[in-house]
Amino acid sequence: MVYRIYVEKKPGFDGEAQALHHELTELLGIRQLAALRIINRYDVEGIDEELFARCIPTVFSEPPVDTTYTALPEAKTVFGVEYLPGQFDQRADSASQCIQLLSQGERPDVRSAKIYLLSGDLTQEDLAAIKKYVINPVEAREADLAEKATLKMEFAIPTAVETLDGFTALEDAALEAFRQEKGLAMDHADILFCQGYFRSEQRDPTITEIRLIDTYWSDHCRHTTFGTILDNVTIDEEVVQAAFARYMDIRAELGRQEKPRTLMDVGTIAARYLKKQGILKNLDESEEINACTVKIKCDVDGEEQDWLFLFKNETHNHPTEIEPFGGAATCIGGAIRDPLSGRSYVYQAMRVTGAADPLTPVAETL
Repeated sequence: MVYRIYVEKKPGFDGEAQALHHELTELLGIRQLAALRIINRYDVEGIDEELFARCIPTVFSEPPVDTTYTALPEAKTVFGVEYLPGQFDQRADSASQCIQLLSQGERPDVRSAKIYLLSGDLTQEDLAAIKKYVINPVEAREADLAEKATLKMEFAIPTAVETLDGFTALEDAALEAFRQEKGLAMDHADILFCQGYFRSEQRDPTITEIRLIDTYWSDHCRHTTFGTILDNVTIDEEVVQAAFARYMDIRAELGRQEKPRTLMDVGTIAARYLKKQGILKNLDESEEINACTVKIKCDVDGEEQDWLFLFKNETHNHPTEIEPFGGAATCIGGAIRDPLSGRSYVYQAMRVTGAADPLTPVAETL
């Protein structure tokens, strides 16, 4: 038996719905959207009706701020969003754990979905734009609104890993079609390089090999943005041109002319130069270092002690091939995480944000 409950924030507490309504009307320009409601749907399997009833005002809702429904309220336009199979659903997992705490029994299966109720004279184009805005296809999909007979998911067990027969013999156009069909993050030059490698091995790759290469070559994993070779540089600003010329002189002085000229090289050349000049004497180097770490003397209650002082920069709020919407989304979080992993105390952080005109309509941006 699958039990279902719908939970909605009461007026005044529905900040998420109000914020989304504002974004859709002001950012997307969908003025025909008169009102919007957001309802969280829970499906539960593996408990009895009595326990489910106990969970409604304790696990699934807070009676002072939530309204619950056993049937979905009517609206002119309705659609739901749920996580893709295999994606972690924190809302559902937390509910499942809470139910187990109440029952002191087995943990039940729980699935959640977010249901959107829209009012207004929306066109099909408006609805498509709204769905595109709220559904991240990397992790979510449109949910089926029908009742579920079971929450059990059947998965076909692969008996053998698929070998991509004929991969090494594909012509250029066919290879590009293959890349598009599989939705690979790698570009055409990457897939050509892969094909050349497997030709040298005199065999076709498996789909697992291609998927692994695709993931590990993505910008999320290996910072391909910083590995981009700067083979044609044009600079208008005189001061920037002077700095770039200084960089080129230092490359020659360090004997790095044969190394690729990349953003990563630009960013790390100063430390290499200072180290060679003997100026960077207090730099700490070890296998653990994931930040600029220098040795300092620190006064601890009147006692001078040897300490390590870490400086950490973190980029990566921009889109990546793995997560094209939110990007790696580390930024300050990553800058704090890395020193913590080195067993250090984080006491100061600063976020520097660069952006284009935030008032530009979404329709005129990527």
